[in-house]
Amino acid sequence: MNGSITIIGAGLAGLVLARVLHVHGIASTVYEAEASPTGRAQGGQLDIHDFNGQVALRECGLLEEFRSIVNMGGEAMRFLGSDGEVVGEIPDDGELGNPEVLRGELRRILVESLPPGTIKWGHKTVSISSGERHTVTFADGSSTETDVLVGADGAWSRVRDHLNGASPEYLGTVWVETFLHDVEVRHQRSAALVGSGAMLAMEPGRGIFGHREANDVIHTYVVLKKPLEWMRTVDFSDREQALGEVARQLGPGWAPELLELVTRGETTPVARPIWGLPLGHTWDRVPGVMLIGDAAHLTPPDGDGANWALYDGAQLALAIVDSRGDVEAAFTAFAEQMVPRSAASSIEGYQSFEQTFGYNAPANLRDMMSRAKTYGHRH
Repeated sequence: MNGSITIIGAGLAGLVLARVLHVHGIASTVYEAEASPTGRAQGGQLDIHDFNGQVALRECGLLEEFRSIVNMGGEAMRFLGSDGEVVGEIPDDGELGNPEVLRGELRRILVESLPPGTIKWGHKTVSISSGERHTVTFADGSSTETDVLVGADGAWSRVRDHLNGASPEYLGTVWVETFLHDVEVRHQRSAALVGSGAMLAMEPGRGIFGHREANDVIHTYVVLKKPLEWMRTVDFSDREQALGEVARQLGPGWAPELLELVTRGETTPVARPIWGLPLGHTWDRVPGVMLIGDAAHLTPPDGDGANWALYDGAQLALAIVDSRGDVEAAFTAFAEQMVPRSAASSIEGYQSFEQTFGYNAPANLRDMMSRAKTYGHRH
């Protein structure tokens, strides 16, 4: 195609977009605020679905690389009561329908798949203006002009702001994260409790989620329904004190072995308030500008956000390839598919999040146990 393509954000959506364009001989430039690929931790594990995330990676030509980083056995799920008793399990069937990979490793293979110089690190977008072309200005005072601009810049997207899109809203839930390392040797009781995959122990408005990750690690999340101001009452830089306070916020009745996932955490806890875009939100259409991934449809973490971000990137790239240079036609065709798909996914995501981590947690846990029993009967 004629004209330049600028992608804001080197997250999963932006990187897949750039990679699939590259596979089809179309150049693009990605601008990323982070100083380097290792500038910050990239979060925990992701389950990559065979009907969207893996479809995107196939278009990238990276399925072999992807399978090399899969945490085998990580699809297993275990449901516990707050007393520590196992009440249901779903095994990993080994069919790689939703295999688990570390987000940082997935991002790494995408970064490495792009030609050198494609990603411009250390370029934080501060403003955007549109005329005959689009001008993006960065925090260091530099700027670039482009014919085509794609916002893949996540929850707090500057490109979405430029299009008068909605701002994220706090959803009333905080996730507090910590890690245990070398668990088979140093934390054997926790390793046995969590198993090879994910472990959920939920009560109304609170819970503990343990995730076995690659390299003998357990990633612990404590889920709490709290006002946003609560986080300012805890000194999260004081590891022991903060983890003790987080454990106290879970309330009485929790088994000691479950609480150990929290209180024995070896890393400074990080509190992550959960944000989402309002259901039914829209943004202005400006010729030559499009949104993908969390910039377009930020929802609570339910396992689908990263997958649809990957899928967005691949599908937009293919629409551009098929458009024979008519980018507006490509954007229109893409939006006609993406907007209703993301709206439906957002509704499902909000419902799933509230049922699993909200005040309906016990009822939803019973539903998950029922599915676990059905799964075991079929297999």
